[in-house]
Amino acid sequence: MPGSLALAGAVLGTLLVLAAPTLTPVHRAGYCAFYGECGKNPEVNVSLVPSKVPCLSNTPARPATPALLAQLRAVCPELVAGGSANDTLVCCSLAQLNSLQLSVALSSAVLARCPACARNFANIYCRNICSPDQSLFTNVTRVANVTLVPGLSQLAVLEYQCFYDQAFAEAAFASCQGVRLPSTGGYAIDAMCGRYGAKLCTAQRWLDFQGDKSNGLAPLQIDFQLVPNGTRPGGDLEPLSGRAWPCSEPLDAAGEPCSCQDCAESCPAVPAPPGPRPPFRLGAADGALVLCCLLFAFLVLLFGTGAAARRCVRRKRPGPGTRRRASGCAACLGRVTHVALAGAFGKWGTLVARHPAAVLAVAAAAAGALATGMATLRLVTDPVELWSAPESQARQEKAFYDANFGPFLRSNQVIVRAPGRLAATYDSVLLGAKNFSGVLADEVLRALLELQERLAAAAVWVEAAGREVTLRDVCYAPLNPANASLADCCVTSVTQYFQNNGTRLAMTATQTAGKRTGTVDWRDHLLYCVNSPLSFKDITALELSCMAEYGGPVFPFLTFGGYPGSEYTEAEALIVTYSLNNFPRDDARFEWVLRWEERFLAIVRDFQRTHGPNLSVAFMAERSLEDEINRTTGEDVPIFAISYLVVFAYVAVALGEYTAWRRVLVESKVTLALGGIAVVLGAVFASMGCLAFMGLPSSLIILEVVPFLVLAVGADNIFIFVQEYQQSVREPGETREQHIGRVLGQVAPSMLLCSLSEVICFLLGSLSSMPAVRTFALTAAVAIAFDFLLQISGFVALLALDARRQEAARFDVCCCRGLEKGAPGGPGTGVLRPLMHRYYAPLLLHRVTRPLVMLLFLFVACAGLYLTLQVSVGLDQELAMPKDSYMLEYFAALNKYLAVGVPTYFVTTSGYNFSSAAGTNAVCSSAGCDADSLTQKIEYATRFPDVSFLAIPATSWVDDFLDWLNPTGRCCRVHQFGSQQGEFCPSTSDALSCLLGKCLNTSRRPTVDEFERFLPWFLYDQPTLQCPKGGLGAYDTSVKMDPNGTIVGEFGVGVGGVGEGQGTHGCPPEPGTLPAASRFMAYHRPLTNSQEYTEALRAARKLADNITATLRQVPGTPPDFRVFPYTVTYVYYEQYLSVVFEGLFTLTVCLVPTFGVSFVLLGMDLRSSAATLVTLVMILVDTVGAMTLWGIPYNAVALINLVAAVGISVEFVSHLTCAFTRSTKPSRVERAAEATVNMGSKVVAGVAMTNLPGIVVLAFAKAQLIQIFFFRLNLIITLTGLAHGLIFLPVLLSYMGPSPRVPAATPSASKEQSAGQGLDNGCFEDTAPAPRRH
Repeated sequence: MPGSLALAGAVLGTLLVLAAPTLTPVHRAGYCAFYGECGKNPEVNVSLVPSKVPCLSNTPARPATPALLAQLRAVCPELVAGGSANDTLVCCSLAQLNSLQLSVALSSAVLARCPACARNFANIYCRNICSPDQSLFTNVTRVANVTLVPGLSQLAVLEYQCFYDQAFAEAAFASCQGVRLPSTGGYAIDAMCGRYGAKLCTAQRWLDFQGDKSNGLAPLQIDFQLVPNGTRPGGDLEPLSGRAWPCSEPLDAAGEPCSCQDCAESCPAVPAPPGPRPPFRLGAADGALVLCCLLFAFLVLLFGTGAAARRCVRRKRPGPGTRRRASGCAACLGRVTHVALAGAFGKWGTLVARHPAAVLAVAAAAAGALATGMATLRLVTDPVELWSAPESQARQEKAFYDANFGPFLRSNQVIVRAPGRLAATYDSVLLGAKNFSGVLADEVLRALLELQERLAAAAVWVEAAGREVTLRDVCYAPLNPANASLADCCVTSVTQYFQNNGTRLAMTATQTAGKRTGTVDWRDHLLYCVNSPLSFKDITALELSCMAEYGGPVFPFLTFGGYPGSEYTEAEALIVTYSLNNFPRDDARFEWVLRWEERFLAIVRDFQRTHGPNLSVAFMAERSLEDEINRTTGEDVPIFAISYLVVFAYVAVALGEYTAWRRVLVESKVTLALGGIAVVLGAVFASMGCLAFMGLPSSLIILEVVPFLVLAVGADNIFIFVQEYQQSVREPGETREQHIGRVLGQVAPSMLLCSLSEVICFLLGSLSSMPAVRTFALTAAVAIAFDFLLQISGFVALLALDARRQEAARFDVCCCRGLEKGAPGGPGTGVLRPLMHRYYAPLLLHRVTRPLVMLLFLFVACAGLYLTLQVSVGLDQELAMPKDSYMLEYFAALNKYLAVGVPTYFVTTSGYNFSSAAGTNAVCSSAGCDADSLTQKIEYATRFPDVSFLAIPATSWVDDFLDWLNPTGRCCRVHQFGSQQGEFCPSTSDALSCLLGKCLNTSRRPTVDEFERFLPWFLYDQPTLQCPKGGLGAYDTSVKMDPNGTIVGEFGVGVGGVGEGQGTHGCPPEPGTLPAASRFMAYHRPLTNSQEYTEALRAARKLADNITATLRQVPGTPPDFRVFPYTVTYVYYEQYLSVVFEGLFTLTVCLVPTFGVSFVLLGMDLRSSAATLVTLVMILVDTVGAMTLWGIPYNAVALINLVAAVGISVEFVSHLTCAFTRSTKPSRVERAAEATVNMGSKVVAGVAMTNLPGIVVLAFAKAQLIQIFFFRLNLIITLTGLAHGLIFLPVLLSYMGPSPRVPAATPSASKEQSAGQGLDNGCFEDTAPAPRRH
């Protein structure tokens, strides 16, 4: 096979030579094919450099002149033979060598970072132009007569063949294939292979582009022929061969090989980082599931063993009855505490009932005075302020970034699709057949162009500024920030390949490629530009630039979406992005950009309506998220109002106890219910006002959750108090006021137990580091405390007035009317309590039902624990939007079509000395840099995007600064004389004073003084074709330094930064005047959900910590120096790194005081307190498990609701436990039954039935956040709490509750009481009956 390839190559070469004109008859060593310059190429109309062509001259090579030899040593050292001019023969004149030096300088600007590549590339040009053996591998094929001097015509070479040994050419290409462009994160070969780009480039295509006269750089057409190894082209021709330096080897003993980032062969073996932790498994089974099953089996075994042991103990007892618990010190203390509390509350209740008007006035005045603080209330709507603590790492890093670089740029984006359009095949003259998707049609591009023209003309009047604001006032203009015009604005769009010019989009031209002639249009230009976005001129006859109107490149992965591989023309979507400057909220220009974005949205909506039948348009502005959240909040206010009205209506109806139809208006409790609601709202407003006086802010979530929580707590206490009063019979000689006091003394200790537990719970919950959770917990604690105080004062007074009205047979609401005097009706017949008395309690506590209930709830708890481990952590931004939001369509398009993720910056803090050689080498990634440098480690990370979540390596100002200083280019030059002596000379200047003014004479690291002097020049040098390494636009806002070349800037520096492209941007900074930092920009891979954003943050921080540890080893680096990653999303997603631990901590500190308060107020009763704690834990576990089943993610919003769930669950649990403890029944089962009937009915009516109607109404809210976290989650909390409080807890207490601490009732009394509870059947016993005796 190799032999046949060689033969084919030889035959092909011979045919090519025979077919060519005999313009180079002599092919011999020491002979030239051309020499000297014959003016400009008449066939090249548009060229970026002078297109001077050589003169035909098949003559012997000339000795080099001294001047030429000196130049040759600098440009083409391989061609210098011996030490004198006579020893070196050349085929180029000094003028040709100067032009060659310009070409080499152009390439050196991007290739110098890899010495082997730069040398190999320069050597190709040197051999072509100056080699003394030029005729051996060159065959001129086309010339033209030119007249340089009147009367003297010459033959100018217009095209020639150049024969290269294939191995030599491929080795040279291989040395350059991996060279990076630090400013873009791409490859240099992208700009050197034309339409093929880096991915499709080969040695042949690479050379073909260098010899294509239409590329704007080549002065004439060169036909490169690669001859297979071991063959000859034919005749006397010999392919050019020689040594091409491998990129992994230095050029000489003093040199350095190319770095790993530019040369794969230089890379050490990089082990793959550990991926995500594999799921926990035991064998082939899910480990968590197995452990939960084992836990369930253990609990069942424990329960069965305990029940069997109790039965054995029961059978061995000598006599019937229940053994009483001995009254120890704890029991005595408990009784004393209870009696003291009951007595104190009784006296207080009697006092309030005697002076209701005065108490009401004082309570209203106090609550009203505190509520006035709401006038100073500050509502926080900024998500950063809500969910990220000021002292958190992300907030400190954000403050540091904003102070030094200004707020992140604002993005406004439009994503356009054409779902109804069919794809088409375009047969390009140059590139062959290519598929174009339906969205890449002329009509669509013109529609986009029309949209962009409207946006460019958009103007809004800003009243505060007294002027019109246009796009140029707010846009990011990287290359002209000081005086931006509309053309300078950074707009990324497919139409930017035509500089947003409709005339250029419509251009056509006749093109000949080989033997084929055809027409080229915008599609040919687009095909070229997507593969070579850095080109200043395409190779089509259109001769258009690929650069955007503002002067920067348009990368196709930012403008196309939904394309397979690198087939950009098959994209399903086109993406238009407007980058705007951002400003601090207190800056007047912040209003400017908000107003312009408002106009942007209006224009795009109009565009969507106009083109809706043909195009699908998704869009967003930076302000859209906040706008949509505020819109849906306003629209859902009526839903919350209806919810509260439903709750009020239920309370108003349910509080009454009716005896006859004629007394309905007398016995209704509308006024009392209204008073109870007023007490709850008064407590909420008073708490918020009190905290506002203290300077603490509030938030919308507090306004939405705290009233529900306090209503649940307050309504429960209201129902307990009112129903206890209704069911209580006034004792002989007892006044109404004393009756009210006695009832308050009976129920207030239970109310105190719940309220105190909840207050301490929420106060400890305010220790959370999340501001929203902290503020919510503090507000809830104060509100519940105020609610309890208002209930035992203001509501008791209201009840006293209502009792007085009812006894006087006056109508509710309309007290001036009433019934005729007569005997009051008898006791009312409720619905819930009789049902629980006759059916529910006997069934629940039946000796068969009880173990089944225990087993069921143990199973549910273990299942809930397993599901809790599976709950999704995070909050996708789509959930923050209402279902009818245009942002949902945008998010869907963004996740589907965006090919690259958000940019992330690796920021260095103060103290690192970049100007030292060690400091430079530890950061850069070009030749001579450390293998574990900052930029190199980031590049390593991009090789494993599934683990690092990074896709594109970091841009590096250090690398480009070093390339900019390289003396082989013309970037860094200094005026040597004249009025500007010592000043910077731009690369575009041809002034004589710049000719010998290189900043550095050799390729080396700059000294400290040179670093300090030249870095500001680099940062504000505009990139051009002559020097594409200029830092303006790419790096001018990325680095600031002090006079010592040290990048400075400290955490906590309160410097108001300016946004990108604003303020001092565009003017070199005064050394040492600005606290600053340095940053290196990389790109994440596309991130589609909060889990990926969180893991991306985790991975970036891990990488930054690794880099920090390395850079701290550089001599002179302070120990507090840091590198940290930053992007605009990190501050939102940092909470999910710790939200699980935060939740466990917060819920734990909420549960512990509940146990403690219960233990103290229940008379040191460990069993009852433990039962309370166990039930609360099971409620939380089952709630989180149900969240998994219903698709509710766990996040800070969910955590707030879970903290509230603790308070609501206390209401379900503690009242019933307290009633069980105070019961005088002789057995646990009877006591559990009495507590269930008496207190359970009040809890159902006061908590569950109060919450459920209001919660159900929230299902109709538009906001998905409300539907998910307020409807679904609160429904789960209420139903789970109800089930555990009314089903599980009574059964649990019947097994593990304490024995009665009071003397047991007599058997007959006990029998009577049991009958009263429906428990007088043989199956309803605490334990199994004793065995019969024969």
